[in-house]
Amino acid sequence: MKLKTALMGAVAGMILAPMAYADGHVGERGRDGNVNIIYWQAVSTMNPYLSGGTKEIEAASLVIEPLARYDAGGTLVPFLATEVPTIANGGVSEDLTTITWQLKPDLLWSDGTAVTAADVIFTWQYCTAEGGGCAQAAKFEGVESVEALDDLTIKITFEGPKPYPYNAFVGGQSPIIQAAQFADCLGPKAPECTDANFNPIGTGPFTVTNFLTNDVISLAANENYREPGKPAFATVNFKGGGDAASAGRSVLETGEFDYAWNLQLAPDVISAMMAGGQGEVLSAFGTNIERLEMNLTDPSPSLPEGERATVMHPHPFLTDGRVRKALSIAIDRQILVDVGYGPAGQPNCNLVPAPALYASDNTECLTQNIPGAIALLEEAGFMPGPDGIRVNADGVRLSVLFQTSTNAVRQDVQALIKADWEQIGVETELRNIDAGVFFGGDPGSPDTFQRFYADVEMYTNNFEGNDPQAYLAAYKCGNEPRPESQWQGENINRVCDAGYDAMIAEYAATSDPAARAALAIKMNDFLTKDNNIIVPLIYRGRVSARSNTLGGVELNSWDSELWNIADWYRISN
Repeated sequence: MKLKTALMGAVAGMILAPMAYADGHVGERGRDGNVNIIYWQAVSTMNPYLSGGTKEIEAASLVIEPLARYDAGGTLVPFLATEVPTIANGGVSEDLTTITWQLKPDLLWSDGTAVTAADVIFTWQYCTAEGGGCAQAAKFEGVESVEALDDLTIKITFEGPKPYPYNAFVGGQSPIIQAAQFADCLGPKAPECTDANFNPIGTGPFTVTNFLTNDVISLAANENYREPGKPAFATVNFKGGGDAASAGRSVLETGEFDYAWNLQLAPDVISAMMAGGQGEVLSAFGTNIERLEMNLTDPSPSLPEGERATVMHPHPFLTDGRVRKALSIAIDRQILVDVGYGPAGQPNCNLVPAPALYASDNTECLTQNIPGAIALLEEAGFMPGPDGIRVNADGVRLSVLFQTSTNAVRQDVQALIKADWEQIGVETELRNIDAGVFFGGDPGSPDTFQRFYADVEMYTNNFEGNDPQAYLAAYKCGNEPRPESQWQGENINRVCDAGYDAMIAEYAATSDPAARAALAIKMNDFLTKDNNIIVPLIYRGRVSARSNTLGGVELNSWDSELWNIADWYRISN
């Protein structure tokens, strides 16, 4: 009974009924012609298992789908499944060791073949194949087996009780891929399957008709989509590249595009664009945190390729927690918000900012403390050199390469942080990389955020839904990007701590919601205030724009922003 009550609490408020649609009627599929979408961070692959970038996950969500996903309110809703399994409906076992999903009947892939349990099993095998470097491996943490009870029924067995069993095959980060298309793409072969990665066969409302990497994606309505009369649009022009400012103008001022994603722009810039009268700005807070990642390994180009930025070589000074904390408390976060984000940002010290149950009371970083930062560096043995840059007795100089994606707001933030760090004697070289490359996940590129050929890097990340289990499990030993994993992996910092790994295991086996929250906070604090391995800066709201003629849009900060594109439609003038 205690386990049953706990699981019910974990999924309180879950909607189990099919979703309602915004346009209120069903007409002919493709009736509204074309819709123009712009993601100024261009998409490099349509396979989210080969990229941790938001742009790839969201573009792929037009084509491939999970069993269930989170709606705009953060509630779990069924997509390819008939319902979300719970103890109450018999889908989750009383001992929490299994979850059984039922596929909707008569589901078809876009090529007209049947979707079966075998495709779900294959997806698990694909992401867990040795040498494959799955970017979403944490979604399958603790999964012992996935089996078919019949063609439409999938049983997942966990290694132990799983109080929150909604990670595998849930959300835009963990969609189902077609076994037939990806059969020869397991393990190290995964990145080589260009046609499958660029043109996946899917169950979603659209199919890819042409993919130009880091440029434009052309899509057409999926004639085998399960909902009659949907999507309303016959085609999608998905443009990538440019910058946030040009994307915003294309919707709010010129009306050239219908939807623009991620308007990471200064508040005054957005206000000026809104005067154009062609669209409206949408915003919502979820779990997005703009943060600094500290590299615990040595990215020096003097090291042999294959050893650089790997656990073979610890970082010469960022392995010292005092140095990391000094870098954190030297930053004036409020100025970062004022300059770059306005009401769409809040200074924050946590990796997990929401839901409130999981948010730590960590506030130490909110107050800039230059004297405290200097004291920490001197305690660590770093004293000012002749040029003012700190150096220790071994001649190690406090000089960092600080990289991020190319974006006006991020470059402003970089400059402000550099000025803060110069006050404490840290030499800072700034670098910015085209966002399509930085977030692209290309295993051959030296410039991706996963490869991390820098000392510090900055970006935003978040977790889907309302439970951070998979998100926090990303920092497990062995989950770091490395040559053997095709430079995929979610443990960007290369942290490895036995105590933290023990917390991951304990969290996965804990049923009581309050106890789970306490563990999540403890894990958050380990990564942030206790060790400053991750240095949170800003709790960011999602900010995007839609044209005045585009209806049905529900901005979703818990899943893909394009989660309900099947419901979008053209508003008549």
